[in-house]
Amino acid sequence: MKKTLLLLALSLSLFANGIIVKESANSVDKTVQKIKKIVIKKGLRIFAVINHQKNAKNIGMKMRKAKLLIFGNPKMGTRLMHQDILTGLDLPMKILVYRDKDKKAKVAYRNGSWLKKEHPLLSNKLVSKIDNVLDKITNKAIK
Repeated sequence: MKKTLLLLALSLSLFANGIIVKESANSVDKTVQKIKKIVIKKGLRIFAVINHQKNAKNIGMKMRKAKLLIFGNPKMGTRLMHQDILTGLDLPMKILVYRDKDKKAKVAYRNGSWLKKEHPLLSNKLVSKIDNVLDKITNKAIK
């Protein structure tokens, strides 16, 4: 019962922060590769992949696998920043792929609705596009 309540509270907390978490049927590395392929196929640009586990290892620390993909569409990002330049603090888009404590691969990202909450000047149409793109990318990658 306590575990269920804790999971519920954590889920609500993540939702309140605009964080979407999905479980992947694949490993972290395979999920990352799938996301990369999907992003490129959609005509988006991958700016960086940060390997948090490797960075931790480089300083003598251990951690579970975790990779952050940073990607986006410069045209859309520029349009968003024309509406609110401070949106640049939260762009480009990011998806974290990690192995949780139960050794399951997960994907996590902030949705466009969160971006709209933080930057109220943004167009609902562009925010909706972000939500749809991130949902489609992650849903395909976790299968």
